[in-house]
Amino acid sequence: MRSYSILASALALCALDSVVATPIAGKSLPSKPTSKHLRYEHVKRDGPQFANGQPIDGKGKGAPLLGGTNKALDLQNPDNLGQQSTDNGNVANLKWSFSDSKTRLLNGGWVREQLITDLPASGDIAAAQQHLTRGSIRELHWHRVAEWGYVYSGRVAVGVVDEHGRNQYSILNVGDIWYFPKGEAHVIQGLDDQNEYLLVFDEGNFEAPGTTFNVDDWLAHTPKRIIAKSLGIDESLLGTLPTTNPYILNATVAGNDIAHPFGELSGNASYVYYASKDAGITAPGGGGNIKIVDSNNFPAAKTIASTITTLKPGALRELHWHPNAEEWLYFLTGTARATAFVGNTNARTFDFSAGDTAVFPDNSGHYIENTSNETLQFIEIYKSDRVVDISLTQWLALTPSSIVASVLKVPESVVKTLKKEKQLIIA
Repeated sequence: MRSYSILASALALCALDSVVATPIAGKSLPSKPTSKHLRYEHVKRDGPQFANGQPIDGKGKGAPLLGGTNKALDLQNPDNLGQQSTDNGNVANLKWSFSDSKTRLLNGGWVREQLITDLPASGDIAAAQQHLTRGSIRELHWHRVAEWGYVYSGRVAVGVVDEHGRNQYSILNVGDIWYFPKGEAHVIQGLDDQNEYLLVFDEGNFEAPGTTFNVDDWLAHTPKRIIAKSLGIDESLLGTLPTTNPYILNATVAGNDIAHPFGELSGNASYVYYASKDAGITAPGGGGNIKIVDSNNFPAAKTIASTITTLKPGALRELHWHPNAEEWLYFLTGTARATAFVGNTNARTFDFSAGDTAVFPDNSGHYIENTSNETLQFIEIYKSDRVVDISLTQWLALTPSSIVASVLKVPESVVKTLKKEKQLIIA
């Protein structure tokens, strides 16, 4: 580092001072420096270099990256370069981008997952992005765990049947949600030319054997004689039964001929929630909106609670923590910064972009800040029946001001100005 600094300084001085050197044959000496670049570099190194992808704080710490590095990733993640001086200790990676996931191409669409093997800190939640073309079907199946879905492009139809034969067929638009309890039989079909949605499961190790059960896969491993007998049809009709598991298959959009002889899953029994029609909560602190979707307004969602949060540019999801579950996140639009405090002096800051997922451990203190010039939208997921959070500001405001002032070393008059109402988002 010392040799590099001396060399850089010497080069910069050469650029700043009048040139005193032996003339090159046939050329006259310039009367002032010709290298503005060298001068700029010298001035620039007096300040932090994180925005340039270099781990240099401008206060004497750090040095340039000289070995192999992914410059694009460095620029996207300045906090990995040590930008936050308040970070401390060893905190596990709490971020995974779907762009780092392997995409599985299928007839009629694709899927890419984030599993516990990708993000080991996410023990409660696994997720996937899934895409269907018009008419394509995510085939008839069920899971050993609950499934939650959010449509973010196009339209899809979802169908489900419960243990009593009650059924539901619903068309969901962008912003709408479904929840299928563990073991409930269901299907998804794309209705627009291109359709895409987020899938969430309340089990981090989602791809463990015995988690997903596809109808074609099951019947391909069952004697046709038994299938025919169980279905009450002639075995000769099963000659074209698939022998492999398609997972997603091409089909056409047909009319809805569904009947409800044993009752329809509706009202409090409904497995869909039209969040696109929910106005949400305009945060008292200004700067954004939060839609809370949990068992309070979506009674079927007993194991997955969620929020759809929107932050305006520069807005902050206030300092808080969740006492009942870890928080899993998916970023839809914009860029963000968040610091997770995991206790015992350990904290780490992460930078997020659209398509990233994250997890904040159970009870860890954190915030989320919109660092873009556009609206930041993200989804929060909890393996719980309710969304629960504790606001730092509200806690301090509702504690005797003399105690808070003594702990924080601030005037008691300052403590008395803290807002007693939970702000959620700060403009």
